[in-house]
Amino acid sequence: MSATMIKEFRLPDLGEGLTESEIVSWKVGVGDTVTLNQVIAEVETAKAVVELPSPFAGVITALHEQPGTVVEVGKPIVSFEVPDDAGASPTGAAPAEGEAPKRQPNLVGYGAVVESSGRPVRRQRTFAAPVAAPVETNPVETTPAETKPVETTHPEPQAFERPRSTPPVRKLAKDLGVELAAVPGTGAHGLITREDVRNFVGGGDVPAAARHLSAVSETAVPAGLTAAQGEREVRTPIKGVRKYTAAAMVASAFTAPHATEFLTVDVTPTMDLLAKLKASRAFQDHKLTPLTLVAKAVLIALRRNPSLNSRWDEANQEIVQFNYVNLGIAAATPRGLTVPNIKDADTLSLPELSEALTDLTGTARAGKTAPAELADGTISITNIGVFGIDAGTPILNPGEAAILAVGAVRKMPWEFQDEVALRQVMTLSLSFDHRLVDGEQGSRFLADVGAILADPGMVLTMV
Repeated sequence: MSATMIKEFRLPDLGEGLTESEIVSWKVGVGDTVTLNQVIAEVETAKAVVELPSPFAGVITALHEQPGTVVEVGKPIVSFEVPDDAGASPTGAAPAEGEAPKRQPNLVGYGAVVESSGRPVRRQRTFAAPVAAPVETNPVETTPAETKPVETTHPEPQAFERPRSTPPVRKLAKDLGVELAAVPGTGAHGLITREDVRNFVGGGDVPAAARHLSAVSETAVPAGLTAAQGEREVRTPIKGVRKYTAAAMVASAFTAPHATEFLTVDVTPTMDLLAKLKASRAFQDHKLTPLTLVAKAVLIALRRNPSLNSRWDEANQEIVQFNYVNLGIAAATPRGLTVPNIKDADTLSLPELSEALTDLTGTARAGKTAPAELADGTISITNIGVFGIDAGTPILNPGEAAILAVGAVRKMPWEFQDEVALRQVMTLSLSFDHRLVDGEQGSRFLADVGAILADPGMVLTMV
């Protein structure tokens, strides 16, 4: 019988330096035998719900966190019983001197070994520890005549490490008026967790006002809905995708100076073309929608108006113009708004673009979008027409120069060949970052998109 050992799997960084994730559900239970890369859990980051693959083949011995729990990166979430291979080191053991840390596959590529804390090594910041006043033990009463000067020795200042915690924990401590240096950390390697701060507050070591604030935060926003049926209010915790989206939209609205322009277009020729394409044998296996043709029009118009495919780099005081297009498509999901993007969309043919759109929207609505698909977008489209809305003022996706809102296609009386006719009409709403895009540039781009949709044959004059 071969020997076995216990391996812990710590929550990895699921992309872009995220510090925590929520356990949505476990796909395995204690005692289950799993294979390498088998999906063992669903976790929700600040951007998406992600399937977590197993880094080991073995038997589940413990699930350390329950569904609905927010777990910090680096904290153990599941333990495995695995064969004790020759040369394998126990969980958490440091590599031999001169040996580089092993890398193993995980959800987002090849990252650090899961046995590590999951955090980058930080340079320790040391401070001089305060010197306590000497305390005389077992004092002896003396008369003034017997009083002698007492020699005191001051110990050398000792260095101590800056308290380790994550940004959310530091914010919680700040809100509660707690000095982190006074809080004992129970996490890995002395990490201070949310529970440590809350327990410290509850222990009476902080002002009453702070304890009251902690109590409110615990009772007002619990893990689920707090209002029973028949009550006048229902409270839902702000977390996950909704929390990230809210922060991103606020940052965008108050950082980039938005300008919005509108253009109403007779898209009857485009709708006629759409009907012909759907009837074509070449597109029988592809799902074509008005959004597909609008996306293609946007990609063509960007070639003539590249300023709308750029980013403002505040740190380096530079304008970054992209020579590729990662086309974002806003998708409404049960967990909130996400904007996954199609990488290098400008290189795709119309059938490839339609297939990419179908895959993107289906994955987003199922809540399975990977973090990598939400990053590095360059320009976005939001289809408000599916809700019967004609126009709006969309907020820019952070880091992008423009976003186009596509309104509903409606049959309306319209001037056509000097007569009034019933035509299919659509309104386009373009918001852009006025630091990057001048009014003339935004107007020309919007006019180009409109010209293509009003007469698809205009493409021949633009490419």
